[in-house]
Amino acid sequence: MDTISVTRAHGGTQHVVSHPSEATGTEMTFSVFVPPQADEGASCPVIWYLSGLTCNHANVTEKGEYRRACAELGLIFVAPDTSPRGEGIPDDPAGAYDFGLGAGFCLDATEAPFAKNYRMESYLIGELPEVVASAFPIDLDRQAITGHSMGGHGALTLALRHPDRFKSVSAFAPIVAPSSVPWGEKAFAGYLGQDRDIWRAHDAVALIEDGARVAEILVDQGSADSFLEEQLRPDLLASACIKAGIDCTLRMQAGYDHSYYFISSFMEDHLRWHAERLAR
Repeated sequence: MDTISVTRAHGGTQHVVSHPSEATGTEMTFSVFVPPQADEGASCPVIWYLSGLTCNHANVTEKGEYRRACAELGLIFVAPDTSPRGEGIPDDPAGAYDFGLGAGFCLDATEAPFAKNYRMESYLIGELPEVVASAFPIDLDRQAITGHSMGGHGALTLALRHPDRFKSVSAFAPIVAPSSVPWGEKAFAGYLGQDRDIWRAHDAVALIEDGARVAEILVDQGSADSFLEEQLRPDLLASACIKAGIDCTLRMQAGYDHSYYFISSFMEDHLRWHAERLAR
């Protein structure tokens, strides 16, 4: 494991790390912010942040505005890439942005040629926490997860699929029902094949309909998001949660779009919300 860079901010340290991944068969990169409390020998709770389509760790590292709050709250903030990359990794044949490189959808692909490398659930749930814990003082008994757009889909589905792993889950403008929207239909067909019953295991709304549960969910969504009606559909998540008895707080933020200005505006809210639940 190689540390690419280390910088200091708000009394903590920001690391960018690369390592060879058995799960994806290529080198993966992630960023880690370690708060100053860790310098005093404390094991800190960890929040995993999953990025959206086309993005890698750098988007939130450069634009996410999380360091000050994490330093105050004593949170380790880990932002992995959400797709394998590198020479020989299969991509969308047409080179589109919504499938292949930068669009792993936080699942383990079963269809050729993607099944060999696109094993993102195995990476995010199995391999990555072990790698991070081997080098940083994270408390694996206190984990939270959040994400944006495709990464918000990942945060919701991974929390629902692994409810004993995460104490809390939130999302920014997530794809909540990928089986029913163009982004998800394309990705699921390519990664998982044509059987829609298989897709349900990686669809937050379908998982809830089929009995998966978490205690509560926080979602922020911009009302001026150009993807709101066609791709995101937070109303479907809210309806599913009401029927299932899940406490879902859906906050429609007037005038905000899908950009990192939106995420940075509400990042601190999410971090404080997670910190309260990680402290329980």
